[in-house]
Amino acid sequence: MPDQPDTHVATVSDRVARIDWSSQLTDRGWQAAVDVVRRDVAAALVDHDRVEALVPVDDDQAQRIATWSGLRREGVRRGVSGDLVVYARLVDDVPVHEPGGFRALLNSFLPRKRAISQMLIRDDSPEPRVLLCQLTYKSDWDLPGGVVEVGESPQLAVGREVSEELGLEIPAGPLLLTDWLPPWGGWDDALCLVFDGGVHDPSLVERIVPQAREIRSAEFCTLAEVDERAADFSARRIRAAVANLGGGSAYTESGR
Repeated sequence: MPDQPDTHVATVSDRVARIDWSSQLTDRGWQAAVDVVRRDVAAALVDHDRVEALVPVDDDQAQRIATWSGLRREGVRRGVSGDLVVYARLVDDVPVHEPGGFRALLNSFLPRKRAISQMLIRDDSPEPRVLLCQLTYKSDWDLPGGVVEVGESPQLAVGREVSEELGLEIPAGPLLLTDWLPPWGGWDDALCLVFDGGVHDPSLVERIVPQAREIRSAEFCTLAEVDERAADFSARRIRAAVANLGGGSAYTESGR
């Protein structure tokens, strides 16, 4: 029998090709495999606009070959028989040997972490009180804020969230706390950044215009009320942020 080819390239839709490679090629070592796959990807892009590869999520060697062959990681395609990592290269992607192309390749597979920005807004009552929001999508209360968009400054993001959700224009002050949130309940881990929103008159709540989709109400709450209304990890985070007022930024994990 003739030897099987090391790679197989097939057109799967208009101007789109898919490449896979044999276990024999992988057995020759990832560097040798990269040379072959990279060559065949370049050849396929002569007649196609896109070349993709589908690699099992538990096949680290194949993922390494795909990456260093110049295919950018695009995401995971879930499946009943196993999840597949989608890699692809477009005909107009910047060449990998150029700085921009190499950075784009690294950016496609290096870890990314979700960021959440919150604001600690206080009033000037004798007993410390912080502004808490009653949310529409969960039973516990939390500080105003939300997820930082891709390419957005966390400090600007929290000001945007406060404006959108509460109708208040409060610029974010110094960073008070960085709190790492471990994976929980279907969520990946995340970093929560708490910025100082300053001290305000209690009448601030009268100016709030809650975004109906996400906010039911907002109130200034004592720390005891925070413990009652917020999730335990949120209450710990809030107490840690209050304790660090004027002390420079601090770091906690789930508020501890």
